[in-house]
Amino acid sequence: MVSSPKGDEPKEEPGGILRPLVSLLGHRIERERAAPVFRRDPELIQRLVGLGARYTSFFSPEVRGIENLPRDGPVVVVGNHSGLFYMPDVWITWLAMAGRRGIDQPVYGLAYDLLFAVPGVEALLRRLGAIPAGNKQAEAALAQGALVMVYPGGDYEACRPWSARDRVDFAGRHGFVKLALRTGVPVVPVVAHGAQHIVVVLSRGERLARALGLNKLRIEVFPILLGPPFGLNSALTPPLPLPAAITVEFLPPLDWARFGPEAAEDEAVVDSCYCEITSLMQLALDRLRAEHPHPVFRGLSHLLRNGPAHVEVPAA
Repeated sequence: MVSSPKGDEPKEEPGGILRPLVSLLGHRIERERAAPVFRRDPELIQRLVGLGARYTSFFSPEVRGIENLPRDGPVVVVGNHSGLFYMPDVWITWLAMAGRRGIDQPVYGLAYDLLFAVPGVEALLRRLGAIPAGNKQAEAALAQGALVMVYPGGDYEACRPWSARDRVDFAGRHGFVKLALRTGVPVVPVVAHGAQHIVVVLSRGERLARALGLNKLRIEVFPILLGPPFGLNSALTPPLPLPAAITVEFLPPLDWARFGPEAAEDEAVVDSCYCEITSLMQLALDRLRAEHPHPVFRGLSHLLRNGPAHVEVPAA
């Protein structure tokens, strides 16, 4: 799952049932955050986009408003997040951006610290353009003219319970707003509908995450899930994703540069920008939900009638 930019706060001593493992991962995270950030490999990305296209075809993807994304230059893309670690919304959005701007143009996504602590995984993530969530890394990428992709709600939003599945919930995280204000780059909201239906989340499992000590790694959830093949599931035994049809819509860019970089320290301006983007995204999500109220039925009927959707593979 993708995360929001955060500060580099000192970590508390890890506790909880998984204390030894959490401590080990915490040390690896600190080491990786100090490692060279930008190791994106366009050749590897080109080889893997076909796999991404085949994977997302299962979700009958539809992309709208891609013309709202600038073809080049620095930009922050802000999305709502669903679907847990399956992340079809992220893959569909990324493929659309790569098709619009090209594989060779740098696109970076802010990702969980924890992912960079897993041996072997961190190297692959960096080659794909993932960087640890943090404003310093994101600002450096934007200074190079890159696109930076941010999902501020992170695990909290991706694991919201079924009753809240149609809400845009960034959990009050303002880091992406401060990033955009400091750098003065355009902000493109992108709204995904349907991904919140691929799994049924019964509970975020926040108490369980704290009991396990995962909060020390900035992991706030350990979701309890419902779905095949086991019925009741957890993050360790996730259910199979349902083939919900997913629609991704890029909204017109927001220009916050008029406030100036010093506005990043003005809480009133930061709150105003946060309310502006979350309100616009919620209105767009409500509209898409009204248009397609049953994404799973829509996706199933599309698969039965047409088979997996054809997804264009971006070229270098």
